[in-house]
Amino acid sequence: MEEISWNDFEKVELRVGTIIEAFEYPEARKPAYKVKVDFGELGTKMSSAQITKHYTLDSLIGRQIIGVVNFPKKQIGKFISEFLVTGFADENGDIVLSSVAQKVPNGSKLI
Repeated sequence: MEEISWNDFEKVELRVGTIIEAFEYPEARKPAYKVKVDFGELGTKMSSAQITKHYTLDSLIGRQIIGVVNFPKKQIGKFISEFLVTGFADENGDIVLSSVAQKVPNGSKLI
């Protein structure tokens, strides 16, 4: 494992946001949803995530998640992803979203 400096870590903008909309993404190569997330002062941003195994569209609404908001936008098929949804693979390789234990203000930075 490569070590990084504190300055390297501080460059990564890990922010909390609330999912306000979630959509099917049938054009994706692997099963995925599109999510629209409110990041407070940073505004709303869209991304896609391969999270269909553990979550339904309805269960995502109102959920606070952690995203990397300072990566460049990425073209995924015909869709532009504006941030990276973070999560962990379970024992089957299916993604479990990273989130906060208690509600915090949207846009809060992981410190």
